[in-house]
Amino acid sequence: MGRWICCLCSRVADSLMLLLVLALGCNPSTAATASPSAPHIKPSYSFGRTFLGLDKCNACIGTSICKKFFKEEIRFDTWLSSHLKLPPSYLLSYSGNYTDDAKSWRLVDITRLTSKYRHDRADKRICTSLLKTKTCSLERALRRTHRFQKWLRAKRLTPDLVQGLSSPMLRCPSQRLLDRIVRRYAEVPDAGSIYMDHLTDRDKLRLLYTLSVNSHPILLQIFPDVEGWPFPRYLGSCGRLVVSASTRPLRDFYSAAPEVAADLALQLLTVLRSMGTNDLNYFFYFTHVDAGTFGVFSNGHLFIRDASTLGIIDKEEGIQLIDGQQEYKDIFSCLTVDCQSAFVSCNSIREKHSLVMVCQELLPKLLKGKFLQPVQEKIDSFLQHCADGLADDQDINEAVAKLAELLKPLRSCDSRFAYRYPDCKYSDKY
Repeated sequence: MGRWICCLCSRVADSLMLLLVLALGCNPSTAATASPSAPHIKPSYSFGRTFLGLDKCNACIGTSICKKFFKEEIRFDTWLSSHLKLPPSYLLSYSGNYTDDAKSWRLVDITRLTSKYRHDRADKRICTSLLKTKTCSLERALRRTHRFQKWLRAKRLTPDLVQGLSSPMLRCPSQRLLDRIVRRYAEVPDAGSIYMDHLTDRDKLRLLYTLSVNSHPILLQIFPDVEGWPFPRYLGSCGRLVVSASTRPLRDFYSAAPEVAADLALQLLTVLRSMGTNDLNYFFYFTHVDAGTFGVFSNGHLFIRDASTLGIIDKEEGIQLIDGQQEYKDIFSCLTVDCQSAFVSCNSIREKHSLVMVCQELLPKLLKGKFLQPVQEKIDSFLQHCADGLADDQDINEAVAKLAELLKPLRSCDSRFAYRYPDCKYSDKY
């Protein structure tokens, strides 16, 4: 009888526990610890590894700035409101806000190496071509490649390790340039040596992947703005996202006032001249320019916003690759471009190369119909002469010099041009 009563009590207790679980909406293991009143939870950003691209690491850029994202010290534009929501993952770039003290915020650009579509297509290509599967561990697949095995054994980054990569920066690399990449690679804490001893296997794969997909973040690291190079400041990366100082694309200024257009055009010519002649004897050239290639900071200073189409020729060491070396192709050569794409020979690049493209694609849109005659007619004539690209390098440079002299007095000196104001009031240099 006593045993029957105990069983009955046990069943009643079980039933009561089940009712409690259903009332609390939890499982039996947590019912005993459930609190009668849950604390108020502050709205927070729900990051996913997929959105950042961390689930793809180490086929990614790096993780140097991930803590800023998770501590909400980097926020997308819409995140400063109380309605916290991640932007669409298919966008190539985002406007954001960055802080070091949670009080003052500054604008930043948050960008992907390439579009989500191209990333997904490249990931699928890695799995299908290397492991014959639709999905796979990207790191495991890439580690098996002949190229990466060479990287693992190498003590120094040499031209043969990057031959065949699609990045314009690496089409004719010198040892001096490659040493600079390793020495200034910002995704590792103890950079400074030209030898790769301080790079782990993970670091090497991330560096190789970034160079293969888009060299833009590497250029920002090895030619920093604090040394006078015309690039936005590199702040770090997380997964497949890069964070850098914010600029407005040049296209936003096509309808600007004449004095603003004249100032930006003159800066553009100055930047191109410096890319051809600088203290380090590197010759920079563009393989493509468009309205988003250049950007403007809030102080009116013009910078190269997108460095992904920049090639570099070392005038000090010359072109080291022999004919035929660029024909080497592997999976790293085809992550973002068609494997059949032909390389432009470094020997075919002339000093006027970038100037001609800018005269064809950008300056007419910036300067068209902005000034009174006969000034406008002279500007149009110079631009046409430059865009034709038929003259030799000296003639092009003479035309650009004349255009610069024509534009200089068309600028104004006021607070809109904070990068040179108020110095421009006291010196003709500005």
